[in-house]
Amino acid sequence: QVQLVESGGDSVQPGGSLRLSCVASGYAISRYRMGWFRQAPGKEREGVAAIDSFDRTNVTDSVEGRFTISKDTAKNTLYLQMNRLKPEDTAMYYCATDTDWRRAWSVQDWDKYDAWGQGTQVTVSS
Repeated sequence: QVQLVESGGDSVQPGGSLRLSCVASGYAISRYRMGWFRQAPGKEREGVAAIDSFDRTNVTDSVEGRFTISKDTAKNTLYLQMNRLKPEDTAMYYCATDTDWRRAWSVQDWDKYDAWGQGTQVTVSS
């Protein structure tokens, strides 16, 4: 049973920083690609950042230069460092993994992730 538990969401002022964590159990994150997604009220869920089994990364254009995805395989934990936060970053953030090993080396698509955490809320406002 794959389980993902996010933490680190908070309310922060514009320009602030947060680090989200995702602790995985039931599988080794080093074997599969991992990603962070977000969904704001009334909007579709979008991919934010992804990392594959070789630690290659991809981030969406709106957060490039501000967000960094990383992982600690020893702790089986995924991270999202978010800097210079903007009000438009406000959303529920989800950790996810694609458990199909055949896509473990891809960070170019967002539509086949099949295990999800419960989400952690990030609110950016003054």
